[in-house]
Amino acid sequence: MSIILAIETSTELASAALLHGDELIFRESMGVQTHSETILPMVQQLLAQAGIALSRCDAIAFGVGPGSFTGVRTACGVVQGLAFGSDLPVAPVVTLEAMAQACLETTQGVANDVLAVLDARMGEVYWAQYRHGADGWDVVLAPSLSSAAAVAPQGHVQACGNGLAAYAQDFAPQPFAAAALAQLMPHAAQVATLGRRMAAQGKTVSLLEAQPLYLRNKVALTTAERQVRDLAKGAA
Repeated sequence: MSIILAIETSTELASAALLHGDELIFRESMGVQTHSETILPMVQQLLAQAGIALSRCDAIAFGVGPGSFTGVRTACGVVQGLAFGSDLPVAPVVTLEAMAQACLETTQGVANDVLAVLDARMGEVYWAQYRHGADGWDVVLAPSLSSAAAVAPQGHVQACGNGLAAYAQDFAPQPFAAAALAQLMPHAAQVATLGRRMAAQGKTVSLLEAQPLYLRNKVALTTAERQVRDLAKGAA
């Protein structure tokens, strides 16, 4: 079985995971202001715990967004640095799909049609609808940015994500709100699972193609974020 290292920093919850065979181990921390300081130590701890060198991994997966500008840029910079130093392919996983995977796992495979809703702040949410089949997740409605009131899934869905809690009053009239799993957040554990599937399907990319997914106007990497990327290159 392939070995996948994964990181996820698109929200206030930062996480890193290592998927080796059937064993999944992870680390996590809260506080978006410290992601650039905590993610590399978490990666190093996981590799040390498993006794695996970074070069033995088959791919590095990361949450590509949508999410916090700073968070997804941090993940991108770290992954580019690690991939550069180890010459590994990259699996960019959409954060909303990772949430759908978490929803599937939480419901023990029952939730096959999932609406993932992530708080985008500024009165808006990121959302998408996915359907699970034999080959993984199919996109029913592509990732979008809108007000909570404009979220309109197709058919019956299992809703999940912190956007449902952030705008609970707006979602209350919706039929999917009552059974929503509002505590679910993007996590490296599911990014690793989806990253392994991408690697098996030949859907990895080079480090130069590993770019964030923004649904708002994006800006360039800041000096601090470039330093994080360069630090990751040095660590690798």
